[in-house]
Amino acid sequence: MTGRPAMILTGASSGVGRALALRAAAEGYAVFAVARRAPLLDELVFATAGFPGEIAAFAADIGAAGAPKRIVAAALERFGRIDVLVNNAGYVTAGPISQQTDAELRKQFEVHVLAPLALLREALPALRATRGHAIFVGSGVARVPVGGLGAYPSAKAALRSAARIARNELRADGITVTYVDPGAVDTEFMRRAGLAGAPKALLASPEVVARKILASVSSGRAVVNAVPWQAPFLAVGEALPGLADFVLARAPGIVGGAPPGDEPVAAPPEAAPPELVAEPEPPRTPLDAALAPVEHRMARLKLQRAFVEGLLRPGAVLETGEVALRWAGMPNKNERALVHEVLEALADGGLLERLGPERYSVR
Repeated sequence: MTGRPAMILTGASSGVGRALALRAAAEGYAVFAVARRAPLLDELVFATAGFPGEIAAFAADIGAAGAPKRIVAAALERFGRIDVLVNNAGYVTAGPISQQTDAELRKQFEVHVLAPLALLREALPALRATRGHAIFVGSGVARVPVGGLGAYPSAKAALRSAARIARNELRADGITVTYVDPGAVDTEFMRRAGLAGAPKALLASPEVVARKILASVSSGRAVVNAVPWQAPFLAVGEALPGLADFVLARAPGIVGGAPPGDEPVAAPPEAAPPELVAEPEPPRTPLDAALAPVEHRMARLKLQRAFVEGLLRPGAVLETGEVALRWAGMPNKNERALVHEVLEALADGGLLERLGPERYSVR
C-alpha cells in the first residue's frame, strides 16, 4: 500500500482532468488516471516524471459494461487505497435533444450519471476506510439548460441531484461529497463536439479550476463554484427561466451553444476537394474493435495480437494467471494487469464469456 493519498481521476487526458492530474502529482498524490485516449495518458505519465507523486495510466471508456468495477479494482491493486474519487469525464453529442438516438441519449447519461455512481459504489469500502472524498464535476447547464447540447444538460442536472443525495447518505460514513461547477473553461471539450465554446474573454483556465477542485479536498465544501463571478448569472438564470431562455435563444454563443463561426446554425458542409478526402479505412474485425482500448498498452509491453488471436479457440477456458504465464513466463505485476485488461476487453467485445473472477470461456 502506498503511503501517498491515492486519487482515481476520470477524464484525465485533457482539459481540467489533465491539469488536475498534474497538480495532484505535484502535491504528492498517487493518481490513477483514467481516460479513453491512451497516448495522451502516456504523455501525462511522462510529463510527471520526477514529481513528488506518481501517475498510473488506465485506458478505459467508463461507460463500457463493467468498467467502473475494473477501474476501482485496478486502482486498489496498484495503490492499495483510495482517498479521493474525482468523476470528471465528460461526453456530449451536440444537437436537438428531441432528435437524438437511443444510443446518443444513453451514452451521455452513462458517462455523466450511471458510471460516476457505479464508481462511487465500487469505491465505497475503500473510501470508508480512508474517510475519503468523492467529487462530481458538473456544469452550469445543470442549472440553466442550453439547447443544442443534446442530453448533456439533462445528464449534468441528474448528476448534480445525485451528488446532493450521496452527500447526505454518506455523511455518517465519514465520506465527504463535493459537487463542482467548473464554469466556462478554456478546453477542447465543446470544440470536439463541433461547437464554438464560450467567448475567450469568459473562459477560465483549466489550471485555475484544477486548483479549486484540489482545494476542496482540504476544505470539504459541499459545493464549489470554480469561477465565482459566473455564479450570480447562473442564479439569475435559474430564478428567471423565461428570461434565460429568451437571452439564450438570441445569443447562444454566450455559452458556446452555437457552432464555430458567426451564424447560430451551421450551413451544410461543402464537399471536400478530392485530394483532401481520406481513403476509407478497412473494415475492423470484432477482435480489432475489442482490442482498441488496450492496443496502445499491448504495443508498449510487446503483447502481440497474434498471441491474443491464438487464445480464441471456441470453448476454451482462459484464466488470467495461466494466460499471463503462457505469454510472459514469469509475469510481473504490469504484465499480469495487462493480460487481465485484454481479457476483460475481449469479454466486453463479446468474444469471451465471464465465468467468474478472472476466468473466461471463448464463445
